[in-house]
Amino acid sequence: MQYIMLIYGNEQADAAMSKAEQDAWMGEWFAYTEELRKAGISSAGDPLHPTSTATTVRSKDGKIVTTHGPFAETKEQLGGYYVLNCKDLDEAIAWASKCPGARTGSLELRPIVDFSQMG
Repeated sequence: MQYIMLIYGNEQADAAMSKAEQDAWMGEWFAYTEELRKAGISSAGDPLHPTSTATTVRSKDGKIVTTHGPFAETKEQLGGYYVLNCKDLDEAIAWASKCPGARTGSLELRPIVDFSQMG
């Protein structure tokens, strides 16, 4: 089963890190990503640019309305994702618990709908 692991963290805290802290932090992420790939668990994953680069798109009264920047002010922002190939939720939780982001933010696991398996 595939799960998407959405990674939420505090952009301001990340930006406040020294260069040495950022390098060490990224080293943890690279090691985690490599572990996922070697185990055959990850099929995709990428970090996202900061929420200040986001554009929200809506249709209102038949017209497209765009808003630049983050949609909502929150303590944590979506910073990236992995697609995990796991046998079940328990395995997905086990891999999520190893993620560096679990220590500083939150991780949301959601099953991905596989339309080829439906009716």
